[in-house]
Amino acid sequence: MTTSIRPMTMLLAVLCAYGVATTSQAEPSNKWRIELDHTADNDGAIVLRIAPVGGMPIDVEAKIPAKTRENHAARILRDALKAALGKGYHVETDDGEDVLIGKRGDTPNFDLTLVSSSVTGLTIELERE
Repeated sequence: MTTSIRPMTMLLAVLCAYGVATTSQAEPSNKWRIELDHTADNDGAIVLRIAPVGGMPIDVEAKIPAKTRENHAARILRDALKAALGKGYHVETDDGEDVLIGKRGDTPNFDLTLVSSSVTGLTIELERE
């Protein structure tokens, strides 16, 4: 009886893993908005991942000092993204507290994810445009 349960348990585990993988699939876009709100309570870092379709993901880290307000944090994040992404992407701030990332030319659509943030108090929201 134990031998017939083990293969079924393994099959169930594989199916569950497949279900999680398919439901969390990326929905790439040609443009993303990063909305920042409030003020950083502590020194920390925000790490974002830009994953172009068919390309290698790029992780970008922006160090945010304590007491940084949303507009200044957006400029820090914008500058970090510009430095890491290069000419294939257009990066700018919008409304002071938002950062826009758009593809240029033949750059493929991309997915954007928040890998981590050790900054408390500053909220980060990602939206497809």
